Amino acid sequence: MWSSYASATALSTANNFIMKSDSVFMHTYRAYIKTAECGKLELKFWCSNLVDSTWADGSESRANLPGGLWKIEAAYIADGGKLPGGSVVEGTQIPVTFDSSMSRMVLPGETFWSDATEITIPEEHYLVFSWTIMTLAAGDSFPYNTEAPLVPAYDAPGHAAGQTSADGFRISANCLVLPDFIGCEREGAKRLAFLGDSITQGVRTRPDTYEYWVARIAEGLAPAHSVWNIGSGWARAYDAASDGAWLHKAKHNDEVVVALGVNDIGMAGRSAPQVLEDLQTIVAKLKGSRIGMSVILCTVPTFNFSGSQELAWRQVNQAIRSHDIAGVDRVFDIAKVLSQAAPCDNLLMPEYMSEGDDPHPNGKASSAIAAAFLSWY
Repeated sequence: MWSSYASATALSTANNFIMKSDSVFMHTYRAYIKTAECGKLELKFWCSNLVDSTWADGSESRANLPGGLWKIEAAYIADGGKLPGGSVVEGTQIPVTFDSSMSRMVLPGETFWSDATEITIPEEHYLVFSWTIMTLAAGDSFPYNTEAPLVPAYDAPGHAAGQTSADGFRISANCLVLPDFIGCEREGAKRLAFLGDSITQGVRTRPDTYEYWVARIAEGLAPAHSVWNIGSGWARAYDAASDGAWLHKAKHNDEVVVALGVNDIGMAGRSAPQVLEDLQTIVAKLKGSRIGMSVILCTVPTFNFSGSQELAWRQVNQAIRSHDIAGVDRVFDIAKVLSQAAPCDNLLMPEYMSEGDDPHPNGKASSAIAAAFLSWY
């Protein structure tokens, strides 16, 4: 299945959180997606009922946490038109089925595919994915991404997946509920995955602009390459090194770009040897997953570290630049693109900071990263 379908979008739908509730509920989620191609598309959706990566300190959600028991009541794709306001173009909704059924029970920890579905998306129109989910028990249910959505996303109480209008829908806050893989039938393209944290996901860039560096690279490499962005906010290298749900996704690609370490050094306070050991494990697991797998390792992005964290950041990046990690095919020095001149190279260029002096790379920084990568690649 994986060999026939390539990622249809540069949007990351990685899961870093789990839905929790004191009681059962039914709710509908709708998102507007810009696809890499327009026209007639054959799509399949792959879902994983597992959390990919750890959120914050891990107390609420962590890598490989299985989802609970829940049910897809109905799912639809549609032409969203040019304005993502919560409605879809009348007459364009097409059911997404699972083993020929409109509904599907989802078991804890399982993965599954939808059936193939065809739709025509005109140029400059959005693909809309809507589904109604019913939880079957209190507590943990389905995994999702809890960063501020980078695409227009809406939700509504009850069974509204098949609804054309925006009635009852509200703008979603820090909640993007989508299948893990949005695949378009496409053979021949080289499959390139980006495995990283919020910087890879595109957090803090302007919503619905696809200005983050991975999206710009995807555009620059099309159509010879398809890009699957599995960047996930707060993710750590040790999440991927656990060889669970998240790394499983990366293994289905021909080449993987690994850009991790910021949250290991920052949030988790891990030492340079620990981070390097995790990166070595990731590379070894990827290289051993399939013949011909290529791995590009990025230096740890610049994130304004100081003190012991700065020291760890420098030690890890020196080791990466020295090719101390076995099996790496190429090294992309993303930190060099982002950093101020030495000796202040631990600091992000001021014009690359997001609003509020946030060291997540902004759109300008993303453009610089993408230009450097495309020239280097």
